[in-house]
Amino acid sequence: MGTIYGDWLKQQRETAGLTQQQLADMAVMTRSHVAHIEAGRRVPSKEDARRLDRALNTGDVLSSFLPQDDVAVTDYFESVRLLEQQAMTIREYASAFVPGVLQTKGYARAVLSATFPPVSEEECDRRVVTRLERAKILDDPVTPVFWAVLDEAVLRRSVGGRDVMAEQLMHMVRLTESGRVRIHVLPFGVGAYPLLQGMLTLMAFEDQPPVGYGEGVSMGKIHDTPAVVKRLEDVYALALSDAMPLRESIALLRATAKDYGRHD
Repeated sequence: MGTIYGDWLKQQRETAGLTQQQLADMAVMTRSHVAHIEAGRRVPSKEDARRLDRALNTGDVLSSFLPQDDVAVTDYFESVRLLEQQAMTIREYASAFVPGVLQTKGYARAVLSATFPPVSEEECDRRVVTRLERAKILDDPVTPVFWAVLDEAVLRRSVGGRDVMAEQLMHMVRLTESGRVRIHVLPFGVGAYPLLQGMLTLMAFEDQPPVGYGEGVSMGKIHDTPAVVKRLEDVYALALSDAMPLRESIALLRATAKDYGRHD
């Protein structure tokens, strides 16, 4: 749906004889944001769509026929992956699994194998390679800035067995101690908190509006409405304020990895 919407926007822009930059100026947007909408990588907010309608004199077509937000995770994955590559800052929250960008090969395989209906070994291999490709955004020593808030359950849930968990936790320890990422653990003692309902990714960019991405069972949603993104940012900040400090979080990751490394 996003691609069809983007194609129609491009057609209307070209019919009006406008460049992407000219349309962006008229709609008070950035050129790259217009380009992402036309390519189907972004869905405009309602306000963006209204401004595009006014700029193109298309009535309320663009604002009335916005693509639906609720779609299968697999349909959004490519868009989310592209946004990760463009982001200057990424903030992750996870309540059950290690975020994909931080996953080791063994951990990723264990997570991607736990699907229903089951997938073939070949398909699982393909998904593992795709997931590990996402981690390459951390090859740059500076950008994107990457923070993660992890519920303590992420550390305690044995995914793939003791050896896989020990390797995964130490991988995160090394990334954190190198200064490349920041990881904060939300201990069980905090009790219930708003983010406990699912996973969340917040991304900020140099030349386009910030977005949030939430994911549940077989469903994903990209949020770019300013008021919604601001609320998600506030909820994330609240969770971060309850999390353990960086050094204490590293110590817990290391201690838990050591526990997994012990075989009775």
